[in-house]
Amino acid sequence: MIWLNILFVVITVAMVTAILLQTSSTGLGSAFGGGAEGMHVRRGSEKRLFQITIVLAISFFLAAIAHLFIR
Repeated sequence: MIWLNILFVVITVAMVTAILLQTSSTGLGSAFGGGAEGMHVRRGSEKRLFQITIVLAISFFLAAIAHLFIR
């Protein structure tokens, strides 16, 4: 059980780090209807970081489900 708690914390810290490393190209103005930049295509390291964030989010979800069933 302790290994699951440690895994959960490691995934959480990694996911928070990956989210904070992502750059946001949208400002506060675009939240209120401004900013017509069009589509944004992720390339290179930005795409890889986005994919890592998705994998970490899925891992976080699976660890949370496992935490419910393993007691």
